[in-house]
Amino acid sequence: MDIGQLEAFVQVSAHHSFSKAAESLFLTQPSVTARIQALEKELDEELFERTGRGVRLTEAGETFLAYADRILRDLREGRDALESLRDTEFGSLRLGTALTISTYVLPRVLKSFRAKYPGIDLFVRTGRSEQVLEMVLADEVQVAIVRSLQHPDIESVHLYDDDVVLVANPSHAFARTGAVTIEEVARQPLIFFDKTSSYYTLTQSMFRQASLVPRVAMELDSLEATKKMVEEGLGIALLPAISVEREAELGILSIITVKDTAVVRRPVSIIYRRNRRQTRVVQAFIEELSAMYQVTPPLVARVGAGSL
Repeated sequence: MDIGQLEAFVQVSAHHSFSKAAESLFLTQPSVTARIQALEKELDEELFERTGRGVRLTEAGETFLAYADRILRDLREGRDALESLRDTEFGSLRLGTALTISTYVLPRVLKSFRAKYPGIDLFVRTGRSEQVLEMVLADEVQVAIVRSLQHPDIESVHLYDDDVVLVANPSHAFARTGAVTIEEVARQPLIFFDKTSSYYTLTQSMFRQASLVPRVAMELDSLEATKKMVEEGLGIALLPAISVEREAELGILSIITVKDTAVVRRPVSIIYRRNRRQTRVVQAFIEELSAMYQVTPPLVARVGAGSL
């Protein structure tokens, strides 16, 4: 039995799919299948059974999963403890981020961090905020930037508010006036971004509070695709301000003020395990992020002695 087999087992159980597990491990599907088969042979138990929608754990698999998780978690903590003994010029950082943040915020954050710590190896995993929270709780990532979430085992430090703004093609009538009412917005064909996202919930609540039913032109699961539709004049959209900064500066999209409603904001935070000793690398990243956004994080217990 080796670590690669355990990692494959845990990822297949998490994704209920050999192909998705292979993607997360940057392996081919046959490689993942071979690792699972070797593990099952060694344990002399079948760990998965195939269903119409993928695979699921057998009773033996359910029993073994807790032990595999524990082994991998202990291994990660052991590696972190060893890395904490080294200078922060070297080491690694396992970082999780929400999808929008990884596209529009993270590059600037990592550019600043890398300028100070060029020798740090960075590993980034993305997902919806709730998924990234689970990664933190499972110690798959050490620290994360997500929509503000509450959990008893998580320390959360507010970084900034991600405003949602109304955007239109510059030739749209709204762009000429620059400010409109929520009633006027509801009458226009609206392009909504990702029905399962928090942005969708926030924008829908804005119309509900005004007792309005918006005119839905289409729904997309891609921010970039949504922006392109607006650029082509196929409708207007309510999108995260951070995602349209470039287009607004270039005059590709116009930001419109909605006069009679409060600004819709999504708070964004950095999160990490509470009461967990952090490596020097994690502490350095938290301090760098806190300095960028001018916030004061709680004191973080650090693994090892000495200063950075």
